[in-house]
Amino acid sequence: MNKTVLAATVIGALFSGTAMAQIKQKPFTLEGGLGFIFTTGNTDTTSVNASLESHHEFDRWSNDYSVSGLYKQESVENDEGVEEDRTSAQKFDAQAQANYKLQNPDKRLFGFASYEDDRFSSYNYQSTIAAGWNQKLWQNDTTSLEYSIGPGYAFNETQDGESQNSFIVRASTGFQWLISDTSKFTQTLSTEVGSDNTKSSAETALTASINGSLSLKVSVSFDHNTNVEPDKDKLDTETAVTLVYNFL
Repeated sequence: MNKTVLAATVIGALFSGTAMAQIKQKPFTLEGGLGFIFTTGNTDTTSVNASLESHHEFDRWSNDYSVSGLYKQESVENDEGVEEDRTSAQKFDAQAQANYKLQNPDKRLFGFASYEDDRFSSYNYQSTIAAGWNQKLWQNDTTSLEYSIGPGYAFNETQDGESQNSFIVRASTGFQWLISDTSKFTQTLSTEVGSDNTKSSAETALTASINGSLSLKVSVSFDHNTNVEPDKDKLDTETAVTLVYNFL
């Protein structure tokens, strides 16, 4: 998609709403995202990212679930000068957090679990469980902010098969701003501090509605590990343009 057209589409959708939307907590939401990037010419590449996110709101519980994946293939010249297809990115990530509401529903106890398999990172897999305190600091007509913090345990295995299991402290925060009836801005941050490794993630996203169920999402995400192999970068970044469909 032409960058000028893309920018015009996003900006137009952002300010097309004349009235500010209100944050309404539905009892159940489910949305899926899918994005493709194809390049040809000097470099032939194919990239696919997909995601599925869900939220359950009950009288005593507020739960979030997410699954995402990334795959990238590119055509490169081998040592003999022959072009061949190689996979250059392959990542799968799943997360779930359950929040139990106390007498004040904005104050909660949480349980969290995650699993990440990134074929081209220093780790064969990274998995976490954690529990602790969750609080919604505020929620008004257009913005909301909440955080979680608590102890946990990390189960990591390097590409060499070495286990790096340790106790951690996990902290996360999530911010949402409904800019208009048709657009929203979200920011998430998390860090898991352990003796062997500190893993941190962040995502900044802007979502604009195309019609009632279909939206366009532009996002930038960052993943950082303090303990990586010498030939690996500590920071991975991803910029994505994704079509998001709201099933419910």
